Order: sequence, then structure tokens, then C-alpha cells
Amino acid sequence: MSTQASNTRTESTPDPSAQLDVLGDDCARMILVATSDGPKTAKELTKQTESSSATVYRRINNLLESDLLTECVRFEEDGSHTTAYEATVDRLRVQIDASGIDVSISKVDG
Repeated sequence: MSTQASNTRTESTPDPSAQLDVLGDDCARMILVATSDGPKTAKELTKQTESSSATVYRRINNLLESDLLTECVRFEEDGSHTTAYEATVDRLRVQIDASGIDVSISKVDG
């Protein structure tokens, strides 16, 4: 099991419509749920989502670009390390009014 995770991504300003598009995909939503309780590797996510590794990597990239997922290095007790992914949000609010659609995200504390 992991002993430490270190974030490797920089801050970005995501496009709200792109975030909604990403969330329209069932596999992407399963990845967010799976990574909401801690970092998971692509291999772990492939198993959990029962998807192909190519599909999981595409969804990971979409989630990273939309700032809904972050990449980190997970250090194992044996001294090895691997790339893992963790959800960056715990709440998403969509507001629709005459001026358009507004997406606001509550970031995970940490």
C-alpha cells in the first residue's frame, strides 16, 4: 500500500463546457469515483472500471485536461514508485440561467 503521494501537475483554468463533456462519459465518472478516496494507478483503474487500458488512459487524459483529476507519484513501502491519479474535486455545481451555464467546483482539501 502507498505511504505517500506527491502531486506533479500545475494549476490550470479548465473550460466549464469541457468539464461537463468529460462527465458525460460513464468510464470517466467511474474513474472519478474510484480516485475520490485516494490515488489509483491506471492499472488499478482499468481493473475497477472493467475497461480497456486504452480507454482508461484516454479518460484519464480528458480528466487531467479538465482539472478534475491530478497526477501524482505514489511511493510504496518497498521504495518503488509509480504514477497514480486522484480526483481533485469533491463537489460540482452547475447553474443555468439567462447568461449561460456556469460550472463551479469545490476542490478536495489537502
